[in-house]
Amino acid sequence: MKKGKGIMTITMGVICFVLAYVMFMQFRTIEETNITQIENMRESELSEKLASWKEKYEETSLKLEETNAKLQEYKQKREANEEASELLDRELAQAKAIVGLTDVRGNGVIITYTEDTTTESGKIRDSDLIELVNELKLAGAEAISINDQRITNMSNIINVDIDGKKFILIDKKRVTSPYTIKAIGDPKYLESALTTKTIGFVTRHDNATLQRENNITINKYNGDIKVRYSNEVVKEEE
Repeated sequence: MKKGKGIMTITMGVICFVLAYVMFMQFRTIEETNITQIENMRESELSEKLASWKEKYEETSLKLEETNAKLQEYKQKREANEEASELLDRELAQAKAIVGLTDVRGNGVIITYTEDTTTESGKIRDSDLIELVNELKLAGAEAISINDQRITNMSNIINVDIDGKKFILIDKKRVTSPYTIKAIGDPKYLESALTTKTIGFVTRHDNATLQRENNITINKYNGDIKVRYSNEVVKEEE
């Protein structure tokens, strides 16, 4: 145990001697060195460092300005794209509503048209429904349905006679009396057009009644709308 302590003491003594010698040599080197040269050298190095950092700062500042400009450009493009996208969405929604591909709700009128088979004048034909639809369109109806079937610009309303049984098809779907015709539009104009003396549809048909309604719901057209024979005309640039 005592032997170990002696070795440790000797080792510490050697280390202290070496440290002292190194410090002595450093102090001696400093004394022999020209302090002015060191200061000049440090000032020169400092100037070079400052010049280097200034150049890097200017480069970084320039890159920052370029990055900010690009970010602003991207922001403007994004906002423009969002505005264009919102505009397209609104136009698409409006187009779908016009052609009947979305459910719609609004004020308008409801006509109840009931067939009376006991008299010839009381019978209802496809031409009667077509006439009523046309009058509603002329009066400004924005959406029309017959027995909850949406009427579009391409809808077909035709008489069918199968084995002596007569009925009406609307877009290949059978409809029967009583016919409930819903129309969304200005209720005043719609009612006025259909009840005008001598020429209004409701005035001329005793088996048709009309009433104004708020919040009428007309369902979307459930079939396929296909354009087979017409193509878009693309205008050539002059």
